Amino acid sequence: MNNFTFYSPTEFVFGKDTELRTGKLCKEHGATKVMIVYGGGSVVKSGLLDRVMKSLESENISFITFGGIQPNPVDTNVYEGITLAKNENVDFLLSVGGGSVIDTVKAIAAGVPYDGDFWDFFALKSIPQKALKSGVVLTIAAAGSEGSGNSVITKVDGALKLSIRTDKLLRPVFAVMNPELTYTLPPFQTACGITDMIAHILERYFSNTVGVEISDRLAEGTLMAIIEEAPKVFKNPKDYDARANIMWSGMIAHNGTCGVGRAEDWASHFMEHEISAVYDVAHGAGLAVVFPAWLTWMADHHPFKVAQFAKRVWSVECKGDDKQIALEGIKCFKEFLASIGMPLNFTELGIPNPDIDLLVKKLHTNKGLTVGAYYSLSEKDTREIFETMK
Repeated sequence: MNNFTFYSPTEFVFGKDTELRTGKLCKEHGATKVMIVYGGGSVVKSGLLDRVMKSLESENISFITFGGIQPNPVDTNVYEGITLAKNENVDFLLSVGGGSVIDTVKAIAAGVPYDGDFWDFFALKSIPQKALKSGVVLTIAAAGSEGSGNSVITKVDGALKLSIRTDKLLRPVFAVMNPELTYTLPPFQTACGITDMIAHILERYFSNTVGVEISDRLAEGTLMAIIEEAPKVFKNPKDYDARANIMWSGMIAHNGTCGVGRAEDWASHFMEHEISAVYDVAHGAGLAVVFPAWLTWMADHHPFKVAQFAKRVWSVECKGDDKQIALEGIKCFKEFLASIGMPLNFTELGIPNPDIDLLVKKLHTNKGLTVGAYYSLSEKDTREIFETMK
């Protein structure tokens, strides 16, 4: 196991009606003027936004609203938010939504006290030193951004989808997590979220670091819980306990717990980022196409951990070599993804004629000559993987 520092200061307030505590939580963290950031109209129609605003009013906290954040969040929203927050002298940001809203808020939080262009952080020209505090009222179990210091934003000019990762500065100070708020999510959105959290675990799980049995078992156990609870959610969208387990799994998947003391991979996410940047597909759906293709390539080139994944997570009892065991596990994984309505190839993703040359070029321009830590992938390798997704 590698040396590590793990810091996770977010206060998680979990359960029914917890959104009613939002105002008190903002006050506890020193908020005097809040900018509420949200996505589409669902939080308005459901009455959630109104409940959050009344909670702030009850604590005599002034606020403004900033809506319209889109999936696969873009830099134009961030620039608008930074300008609004500065003009209104906001001192606290509140996300009411899912990963796209939370990631946008983190970028705004870093951008407000910065004299330059916030994109400098994503282009690795600068490192955030200060940020506004932020909190979350979570409406989608998926990205796990409520428990991480990470943010992913797409720059419209050039379709550049890049990320920043901070250990401390951009983690939300609190996250309100009421599973009931996810009851009305469309099945496809629920499935995308489940796929995203599985992928977050796998990016950490596939590692060459030895002596990491504790984090291996944490990853495997969380994966098995997701696989068990997911069908219950689709059978009965108002199954509170199933929704609660899925929601908490999404946070565990991405707050860093499963990755401590080990090198992480992230090649599959980098590949998907190029797909969703160019074709604007749902991130989870893109991962459902990329990850099985990556795993299948690894079964030929570096199968050991894929075989372990097959045996421990999918209970594969194949008597063959690591490659055969790995392929059987991948088959089980693909069957699970299909069962929750996820696409498994470019055509099913709505991209019948993908520009593989463009995807490979953008990937290695943005991420370097090679990507991935479990296996260092060259342009030739990533091209082969992209090609198998057709």
